[in-house]
Order: sequence, then structure tokens, then C-alpha cells
Amino acid sequence: MTNIILCGGVGARVWPLSRSSMPKQFLKLFQNKSLFQLTLERNQKFCSKQLLVSNAEQYFLALDQTEELNFQNVNYLLEPMGRNTASAIALACWGLPKEELVLVTPSDHLIKDEEAYQKILEKAETLAREKGLVTFGIVPTYAETGFGYIECGEDFEVLSFHEKPNEERAKEYFDSKNYLWNSGMFMFEVGIFLEALKMYASDLYELSFKAYENASKTEGLTRIKYEDMMVLPSISIDHAVMEKSENIKVVPSNIGWSDLGSFDSLSNEIEGDEVITVDASSNWVLSEKQVALVDVNDLIVVNTPDALLISKKGSTQKVKEVVEQLKGKNSELLHENSLVYRPWGTYEVLLATERYKIKRIVVQPNKSLSLQKHYHRNEHWIVVSGTATVRVGEETKLIRPNESTYIKMGELHRLSNEGKIPVVLIEAQVGEYVGEDDIVRV
Repeated sequence: MTNIILCGGVGARVWPLSRSSMPKQFLKLFQNKSLFQLTLERNQKFCSKQLLVSNAEQYFLALDQTEELNFQNVNYLLEPMGRNTASAIALACWGLPKEELVLVTPSDHLIKDEEAYQKILEKAETLAREKGLVTFGIVPTYAETGFGYIECGEDFEVLSFHEKPNEERAKEYFDSKNYLWNSGMFMFEVGIFLEALKMYASDLYELSFKAYENASKTEGLTRIKYEDMMVLPSISIDHAVMEKSENIKVVPSNIGWSDLGSFDSLSNEIEGDEVITVDASSNWVLSEKQVALVDVNDLIVVNTPDALLISKKGSTQKVKEVVEQLKGKNSELLHENSLVYRPWGTYEVLLATERYKIKRIVVQPNKSLSLQKHYHRNEHWIVVSGTATVRVGEETKLIRPNESTYIKMGELHRLSNEGKIPVVLIEAQVGEYVGEDDIVRV
């Protein structure tokens, strides 16, 4: 069995923790492990291979966290842009044998009861081997408006799919006991899924095949071309196939599941930070700074180096509306976290103003920054640990701990780590403009 792991999405409802450069599935919130890593560990017990479908910009995040677990038999399919789940699953399936059984899972869900999880996978495998397209429905524990619902009948039959309901309808679904939360997890044989895709979404079937055939392929890595991805329909697997096919089965699942799609759900799973309180109670706080609360109750407080969120408990679904307002302002707060991953390592913005910026940069062994120049800023590099090989103009030299170099505006430069330990340096940028787009890569 192959586990197709969908790594897309930015977790907009858990901003400002989750950003496009560090979405929620990669945040290490669970004993220094991420939801993505927990997904890998959980499913490798049942699947001999794992195929990660990821946005190209998040590839190195996924690669680093996979390597931390020292996992083998992990392949990657990279999309230049997201086109929803049907396209992602179709592209993954084109590279697998038609008889292969696949378990499709998001990368950002929490499952606490692994014994029950094993049992539902065993039941799903039986149904999938009988040529069924199997989905997993979570047994509801309350009336939730943030999930889609599946109406189920006898013998694992699916009667209907329903979009996210209002509060009144969600209570009706919950009280009836015939509705399950739509988990976004699936199991089926590759050939059965592709046949259904051809029948119900023929344009996606043909375009996804072309995109996969045109993709750049190396061992363990497939890159879809931008022009091929751009023409794929943006549609969910539910709308493309599951709601139309007649051989859909649903496995009721009581597995300690949460999609952690809001701070309300996240606060139920992890402890907040200790705070000073004066006549304050039932608050949940995540902050890198000391927080004191006076005469306030039932608040969610999330404080990051560059943004502060304060919400009433029970209202954090509305954080998505905050994100929409930030989109309207083209705010960088949606994209860049204070810690940013790059193919060569990481950088962290320690201080930023209009005229200067201070970064902590870590360059991994045998990695290099691109050869580049800037038109609007000068840079100072101070090595803290390791030994950096630095090219400035036509000169190349070694910079050791407590040594520095200066790069003038417009001068070609590059930093490489030819050693065996990471190079850590402090970069000071000074100029009329210090935005990340003032980079000319050569």
C-alpha cells in the first residue's frame, strides 16, 4: 500500500502561527514534532511506500522533516501551485501501478487512537479490494459548522455529501446520528479511481495525464511544469468523483481525530504557556514573551514576533476573515514567518525597519547561497560559528568565527559552507530598501 500525503494548504485559520512559508502541518507543536511528521510515523506502520504531494516552495520543509525521521521509501511530487485535492491525487496516481492500493491522507490531522485507526484501515482495505472508493467519516462529538458531512446508510453505504452547514443544520445532523464529519481521507485502488475520474471528470483525467507525462522526473522526485499545472481544474476530489460515483463506501471512524483547523481545536490538544493572571480564568495563551492578564476570561491569545491575535474562545473560525483583510493589503504577514526555510538552510529576521534589517542565517554543510547582488542595500556578514567560504566580486576568502566581511551595493557575492558543521552568521542589511525582492540572482 502507498500512502499519498497531501501537504498543501496554509492553515489560514491558525494565523499568525501558520504562514505560507511555514504552514501549520510543519509547526513543531507536539513534543518537538510536527503534524506532518506524526502523519509519516503513523502511516509508515501500514504502508510500504509514502508519496508526498507538496507545493514546490514547501519541498525543503518536507524534505528536512522527513530526513529528521530517517525514513526510507519516501518520494515527492511537487506542484508549482495548488489546484485542489482532485488534481493532486490524480497526478500522484499516474505514477503508480493500476492495482496499487493507496491511502490518501492530509498531512495536518491529529489522530490519537492508533489502535482504532488500524482497525478502520483494515476494514477500508477490504472494501477497497472489492472495487470500492472508500472515504472515512468521523463520528461527530458535537454539532460542528466547520466541516462537511456525509450521510451514511447500511453496509457502509454513502447516501449523500453535504457542505459545511449553519448552526441549526449542524445540530440536526448531530442529533440524527446518521451523519459523519468528512475527514478528507480516502482509500482505493489506483485503477478504480482513474476509471471514475475518466467517467466523471474527463477533462481533469486527460490534463493530469499530460501534466504527469510532461513532468521533470528524477529518482524519487517529480516536478510538474507550471504551464501544465495552471490549466488543471481546481476542484476537490469530493466534487470531481466522490459525490458522483455509485461505488462509494464510508467507514465510520472514532479515532481521536482532529483537523486542528482553528485555535479552539488546537487549544484542546496542547497546553498554552504559563501567564500571570489577576482575576482572569479560562484563557489560552501562546507567546514568546511574558503575558499578564487582568479581569479577562475565555480568551485565545497568540503572540508571535511580528503579529498579535486576541480572540474570544469559540470565535477563532473568524481568523480566516482577518486573513482576507490582510490579503487585501498585500501584507507580508501572510507569507513570511520569522523563521524561513531555504534549500541551503534557514534565516530568521531578528529586527526589521524601513532602512535596515538584521538576520540570523544558518547554512548547512555542502550548501551555498545563490550568486547574487542587490541594487538598494549594503550587507555586513559576521560569522558566529563554522567557517564560511565567501566570494565578493572576484575575491574568494574564508571567514571564521568573530570575523566579518562587507558587501557593497551592486557587488556580486556568494556564501558557501564547505565544512562539516553548519555555518551560523549574522547579516546586517542597510540601505534605502531592504525587501526580500531586492535580489538579482546570477
